Amino acid sequence: MIDPFTALAAVKSAVAAGKELVNVTKQIGEFFDGVDEIRAKHEKKKNSVFSPSDENSMETFVNLQRARDAEEELRQIVIATRGFSAWGELQAIRVQARKDRKAKIDADKKRRAKLIERIVIYGGSTIIVTIMIGITLVIILAKQGRI
Repeated sequence: MIDPFTALAAVKSAVAAGKELVNVTKQIGEFFDGVDEIRAKHEKKKNSVFSPSDENSMETFVNLQRARDAEEELRQIVIATRGFSAWGELQAIRVQARKDRKAKIDADKKRRAKLIERIVIYGGSTIIVTIMIGITLVIILAKQGRI
């Protein structure tokens, strides 16, 4: 994943060079992904019981503030080049992408849990059947006097 500040610099330089925002959608997407990742890291550190030190929390807080400032810069660029409605549309797309990503993660978790459940059920059933066959075999051999 690319650093959001690097992605913002790429967007700024492209706009300064006269390119349209449409040509830098990949960098804008990477920027938003990076900002979301910074927010998630900060929330994880903030809510963590095992947070090792205030230094790490402060680092994530500073990165979060830098990300907010960078997001405001991008907002100004988008509004200046495409208008306020474009920023609203961009935010709507971002929200939808975040929902889609969360839905995919949830679906993957459910699929993984279902797979583990199947492994436990089939594995346990196989072990139980094997034990029952073994006990039956021991009983049969004991009645025949071979044991």
